[in-house]
Amino acid sequence: VSLVSLVDDNRQWFKSRQGLDATETPRDISFCGHAILGDDIFVVPDATKDNRFVDNPLVTDNPNIRFYAGVPLRVSNGSKIGTLCIIDEKPREFSEEDLELLRDLAEMAQQEIAAVQLSNMDELTLISNRRGFVALTQHAIEISKRKKYPVSLVYLDMNKFKQINDNFGHAEGDKALVAFAQLMKNNFRDSDVFARLGGDEFAVLLTDTSVEKVEDVLNRFDSAVNHYNQQAQRGYDLCYSVGIAAFDPERHASVEDLLAEADTLMYQHKKQAAGSR
Repeated sequence: VSLVSLVDDNRQWFKSRQGLDATETPRDISFCGHAILGDDIFVVPDATKDNRFVDNPLVTDNPNIRFYAGVPLRVSNGSKIGTLCIIDEKPREFSEEDLELLRDLAEMAQQEIAAVQLSNMDELTLISNRRGFVALTQHAIEISKRKKYPVSLVYLDMNKFKQINDNFGHAEGDKALVAFAQLMKNNFRDSDVFARLGGDEFAVLLTDTSVEKVEDVLNRFDSAVNHYNQQAQRGYDLCYSVGIAAFDPERHASVEDLLAEADTLMYQHKKQAAGSR
C-alpha cells in the first residue's frame, strides 16, 4: 500500500492512495503522526513487536499493518505537512537502497506539492492568488453550507496605488502591496481565506461571520492600517475601499458570483467618502 497523507491537528487525510480504500484516520492512531515528527524516514519493520503500535487498531484490525515506512513531506517554508509512506500486512526489512529510493520518491512528491503551491500563490505577497482563493473559498463555503454558518466576503481595493507607483516607483509600490498583505495576515483569523486577486485588489472570506460582525473585524483592521501608516512614514498612507457581500446560495451559484457582488459594492463605496478607509 502506498499513500500520500496530509496531517492536521486531529486527522490524517489520504490525498493519494494505492491499495487502500480508507480516505482518512484519526491522527492519534496514525503511523504518519509519528513519522512527521522526525526529519528522515520513519521505519517500523514489524508493528506487532513495537510497543508503540502493538495494540493500535490499524494493526489489530484492518488494514492489519505490520510494516511501515514514511518520509515527511515539506512545503517551501520548511513546514512538514504530511508523509509519503508505504505499508504492508507482512513484516519487512528495509535496505539502504530501499531507503534511498523512498527518499527519491518523496522528493518527487514534494516537487509536485511545490508546483501546486506556486500555482495558487501570489509570488509577490506570498498569499493566495485568485486561482487559489477560488479553490479554497469554494471548499470553505461548502462546509459552511452544511453547518449552516454565515459566510461573508470582503473585497478590498487599495486607493491611490497608481500615485504610489508614479511618485515613488514600482519597487515602492511592491513594498506597499507586501505591507498590505502582511497586515491582512496579522489581523484576520487563521481560518479566514485571503488573497491578492490581482493588481491592487484583495479579498477575504470570513466563515461563521455575519456582515454585521464583519464591520467589527474591519474596524480592527483599519486601526492596524492606521498604526502602520503612523509608524512607517513612507511619504504616503495605505488606504483602501471595501465592499462586503453575504453569501446567499439562492443568489450566488459560485464564488465568482459572490466576488462580483462584493466588487460592485466596493466600487459603489469607493465613490463615497464613508466607503474609503
